[in-house]
Amino acid sequence: MFYKVTDWDDAYANGAHIPDAAQYPPRWQEQAAAFRSAHPPRQMDRSDLFLPDGDVAGLAVFIHGGYWMKFDPSFWSHFAAGPLAAGWAVLFPAYTLAPRARITEMTVEIAADIVRAAEIVDGPIALTGHSAGGHLAARMICNDGTLPDEIAARVSSCVPISALTDLRPLMRTGMNDTLNIDAEEAQRESPALLCPRMDIPVTPWVGGAERPEFIRQSRILADIWAGLGAETELVIDPGRHHFDVIEAMRDRNSPLVRRLLRPARGRQA
Repeated sequence: MFYKVTDWDDAYANGAHIPDAAQYPPRWQEQAAAFRSAHPPRQMDRSDLFLPDGDVAGLAVFIHGGYWMKFDPSFWSHFAAGPLAAGWAVLFPAYTLAPRARITEMTVEIAADIVRAAEIVDGPIALTGHSAGGHLAARMICNDGTLPDEIAARVSSCVPISALTDLRPLMRTGMNDTLNIDAEEAQRESPALLCPRMDIPVTPWVGGAERPEFIRQSRILADIWAGLGAETELVIDPGRHHFDVIEAMRDRNSPLVRRLLRPARGRQA
């Protein structure tokens, strides 16, 4: 079957294809506020770091989405529940949104936050993020010095959820009036166009009911990086759409959280 994008804005429009889509952000914000009330985070400038009771197994990082233009960590705190219950600290890094910052600057900000949190929390580092945050999670393990070698050596897994891995199609959408992605930045900041660090397992995770472009974007990362020698596995989560695919982050026993917190397999603890 032939596949061709003819409407780039619709191809990347999630809410228009999800029932009751407008209810999700306020629900997330309410649930996140309740979670923070029960589990007050440690503030790191604009970022939140949740620490478990007792010994800490490692550092999980969840980078929020919103097409690099919306939201902040306060909408997502409840998605720390799964890793936190498993004994992991969970970092929700903040980053400056477009148009105040370009995606290149966001990459630098996220990396700096991870380095700061890694100085506080020992052990392996598990990286994930949703949508634009999935892009930034994958971007952290590109082999271009984004993360310092000593921090990258601790990364035990990367699970980009519904990630945007090739930025070039976004240049054809109306969103680019705000994002201002040009050809040079698309080449520099697209994980699918870069080489990964070879010793980090990567699991692009995407809902089976998502827009075809999101499934394609996850597939190309898995395929291209596997072709460069990385260990990858694409997971298409049946029936999940772009807004509910992250619900599994709240359950320590979900396949998504188990994959994220996989054993470090000999990497630095």
